[in-house]
Amino acid sequence: MKFDELSNKVLGCAIAVHRELGPGLLESTYEQCLAYELSRANIPFKLQVELPVKYKEIRLDCGYRIDLLADDRLIVELKSVDQLLPIHEAQVLT
Repeated sequence: MKFDELSNKVLGCAIAVHRELGPGLLESTYEQCLAYELSRANIPFKLQVELPVKYKEIRLDCGYRIDLLADDRLIVELKSVDQLLPIHEAQVLT
């Protein structure tokens, strides 16, 4: 599956979750529901993938996690907020 096709399918699954649940729930709820939708769509994924920091010649576990990694190549960062703030942008860039 090409990357654009993968991202479109994942986005479609996320929209389906949001349409069903609406706003206002915890990110963990949306994460589990999105995992269910991805499973139904036969899209491989991993939840809460550790993301070490590379510092010089070592890798350090600093507690960073990818919310959802689809097909080992598409990072999905889930947010359940009224408005995106600079801290959210920083999380995505990290």
